[in-house]
Amino acid sequence: MGKTQSVRASEKEHAWLYGDPRHVLYPRNSTGWFCGTGPNKDRPNLFYFDMIKCATALNPLSNVANGFQCPTTQVCVKECPDTFWGVGPLDLVKNPVDVFNPELCVPSVNLQTTTMDLYLLSVLGRCLPDPNDLNNLPNWFSQVPGLPSSINDTAALIQNGTGGLVNGFNAKDFAVQVFADFGASWPWILVGLVIAMVTSLLYLLLLRFIAPVMVWVLIIGVLCGGAYGIWHSYREYDIYSKQSASISDVGVSTNFGAYLKVKETWLAFLIILSVMEGVLILILIFVRERILIAIALIQEASKAVSYMMSALFYPLITFVLLLVCVAYCGSTALYLATSGAPIYNVVALNSTDDACKKITASCDPQNFNASNYPGCPSASCIFIKYSEEGLFQKNASYLQLYNIAAFLWCVNFIIALGQCTLAGAFASYYWAFNKPADIPKLPVCDSFLRALRYHTGSLAFGALILTLVQIVRIILEYVDRKVKKSQNKCARYVLCCLKCCMWCLEKFIKFLNRNAYIMIAIYGKNFCVSARNAFMLLMRNIVRVVVLDKVTDLLLFFGKLMVVGGVGVLSFFFFSGRISLPGKAFSTESLNYYWVPIVAVVIGGYLIASGFFSVYNMCVDTLFLCFLEDLERNDGSNEKPYFMSKGLMKILQKKNA
Repeated sequence: MGKTQSVRASEKEHAWLYGDPRHVLYPRNSTGWFCGTGPNKDRPNLFYFDMIKCATALNPLSNVANGFQCPTTQVCVKECPDTFWGVGPLDLVKNPVDVFNPELCVPSVNLQTTTMDLYLLSVLGRCLPDPNDLNNLPNWFSQVPGLPSSINDTAALIQNGTGGLVNGFNAKDFAVQVFADFGASWPWILVGLVIAMVTSLLYLLLLRFIAPVMVWVLIIGVLCGGAYGIWHSYREYDIYSKQSASISDVGVSTNFGAYLKVKETWLAFLIILSVMEGVLILILIFVRERILIAIALIQEASKAVSYMMSALFYPLITFVLLLVCVAYCGSTALYLATSGAPIYNVVALNSTDDACKKITASCDPQNFNASNYPGCPSASCIFIKYSEEGLFQKNASYLQLYNIAAFLWCVNFIIALGQCTLAGAFASYYWAFNKPADIPKLPVCDSFLRALRYHTGSLAFGALILTLVQIVRIILEYVDRKVKKSQNKCARYVLCCLKCCMWCLEKFIKFLNRNAYIMIAIYGKNFCVSARNAFMLLMRNIVRVVVLDKVTDLLLFFGKLMVVGGVGVLSFFFFSGRISLPGKAFSTESLNYYWVPIVAVVIGGYLIASGFFSVYNMCVDTLFLCFLEDLERNDGSNEKPYFMSKGLMKILQKKNA
C-alpha cells in the first residue's frame, strides 16, 4: 500500500515538475521563448515569417494539434501587420533595411538572407491571413518569387491553407461580446442573485406556517384535476357515441388526431382516469395520518433551520472545497497534458538547394550554429511539437484516468462531509430535550469539527463505493460511444441494460450513503454498521419514507419553481428594457445580447435555491430518522420520554387514540 501511494505521489510530482501550462496559454517563437510573458511581455503576438510554408507544408488540422507550428521562422511581435507586402523583383536591388521591417524579424537576423512574407490578422495570439482581405492582393504579388503567377491562385493557396483556421476562431468575437455583457451588467446580476437568495430563505421559513395549506391545496388540486379529466372524457365519449364515430371507421392511421375523434379513445381515457382517481383516493385515506406526520416534520425542519441559520450558508463551504478540488485536479490535468519536452528540428528556409533538402537533424535553439550546415546557409532551428516519448509521456493518458478517479473521490468525499456535518447539527436540535435551551451554541461548527476528527474514514469509504460505481458508468458511456454505429442490436441492448442498472445502482448508493451519514453523525459508528442500521430502520417504515419523500420533494420543487421563475421573469423585464431605472445607472442598449445576464441570473438562482433547499432536505431526512429512532427507543414514559416536539407528539397521540 505504501509503495502504491509513493508511486502515485511521484506521478503527481512528475506532472507538476515537467508540465508547463504556458504551452496552452501562450504562443511560442522559434527560439523556444513564450510570447506575451517574460522577456517578450510586450510582444504578445506570434509572427510566421513565411505563411506559404504554413499553408502548404502541413494540414490545417495538424497545425492546430501542434499548436499552430509550421516549418518557418516564428517571431514575437507587438502587433500583427495590417497590410500585404512581399519582396518583388525591383526590391532585390535595394538595401534590405529599406525593404524589411526590423520589428518583424528575429533580433539577430541578417537582413541579407531574409525572404518574403505576408500578413494580416491576430487569432489567439497568432498572426494569420484574413480571408476577407485576400481578394485585395496588390498586382505586384504576381511578380514575387515563389508564388503563383496569378493573383487569384495566390489568394486561393493561402485561403485554403489557413482560412479554415481563422473561420474556426470566429467564435472569439462572440465570446468577447458575451464577456462585455457580463462586464456591463454584473452588478445587476448580483442583485438578481441576492433576490433569489432572500426569496429562498423566506420560502423555507414560511414553510413552518404554510406547509399544511400548501400540501392540502396540492392534494385537492390533483384530485380536482383528475375529476375534471373524468368529466371531460365522459362528455367527449357521449358526443362521439351519438355521432356513431367508431375506431373501425379510422382503421390504422398515422394521424393521431383522428383517434381523438372516436368514442373508444375517450372511453379508454375515462376508465384509466377513473381507476387512477379511485386509487389515489384510497391511498389518501390510508396514509392520511402519515401525511400529517410528514407535514409536522416539514414544519419542525423550518423551526430547526430558524434556530441555526448558519446551516443555510454551509453550502458556501462545500462550494469553496469543491472549487479547490476542481482547481487542483484541473491544474494537474493541464500539467500532465503539457508535460512533453519541446522538440526542435533544423529546417531550411530556402528548400530549393539540394543540400537543404537532406537536412533532418534535431537541434537546440540555444546552441544552434548555422555555420554547421555550410551547404545550406538558410538553415534554422525551428520548434516543431512537444515530445510524446519517454515512459512518463507514454503513460500520461493513464495518469489522466487516475486523476479523474481521484477527482471523483474527492468530490464525493466533500459532499459526504457536508451531509454528515448538517446531519450532526440537526440531530443535536432533535435530541435536545429542552428546545432551544439545550441546543449547542455553534452546532454546525461543532458538527464539522467532529466529522473531520472522528468520521473521516467512514466518509471516505462511502465516497469510494460511490466513486467505483461512477467509474463503471463512465466506462459504459465510453464503450457505448465507441459501438454507437455498430449494427449488433443484441450488444446495444445488453449495453443499454447495463447502463440502466448502473444508473439505478448509483441512485441507490447515494440514497444509502445519505442515510448512513446521518446515522454516523448520530451514533458515531462505522460506515457499514450505520448503513445497515439506516437501511433496516427505513425498511421497517417504508410507507412513511415514501410519503415523506414525495411530500417534501413536491414542496421543494414548487419552491425552486417559484424562486427560479420569479427571478427569471423579473430579470427578463429588467434586462429587456421593460423595467427602466431612473437616471443612467443602467441602460439595456449597452448590452449586445440581453439574454446573457438573464441566463446568468436564472442559472445562479437555480444553484442558490438548490443550495438552500438541499440543506432543508437534509434537515427533513435527519429529523425523520431521529423521529423513527425516538419511536423505537422510547415510549413516552418518565423513564423513556420522547424527544420529539409537541406538534409531532400530538399527532402521535391522536394516532394511538
